[in-house]
Amino acid sequence: MIFHQLRFKFRDETTEEQKEAVLARLRRTAAVESVSFATVGRRIGDSADDGLTHGYYVAIADLAALERYMYDPVHLEGDPYIVPHFDTLVIGPDVTDDPDPDLAAKIMEVNQRKLEDYPEWAELMATVPEVRIAL
Repeated sequence: MIFHQLRFKFRDETTEEQKEAVLARLRRTAAVESVSFATVGRRIGDSADDGLTHGYYVAIADLAALERYMYDPVHLEGDPYIVPHFDTLVIGPDVTDDPDPDLAAKIMEVNQRKLEDYPEWAELMATVPEVRIAL
């Protein structure tokens, strides 16, 4: 199982209505067939230290399911509506129970292929003011 997480803060100009629409699209993405279970919503506890207010957490069975997830039409269609509202996006750290020592590199290969296959996705992600990969 691969447990993938995103933590984020909305842009200041994002309205409450837009936030709800983004969360709804994230929930739609989290419900695709390749996702075993998911949670999307606000962070609880003190987020004042990092300013990250919401999270997106999906559990994906294996690398093949991850690849299906990355290329799922629902995922591809949702990102242009979701990503422009991110002010800060922290990707990971992901967690796995898979013993493959090369799994992290294989996951990065899937991500790199998607960037190459969809250069507009790379351009979209570049519009987020702050993106961090948490290892």
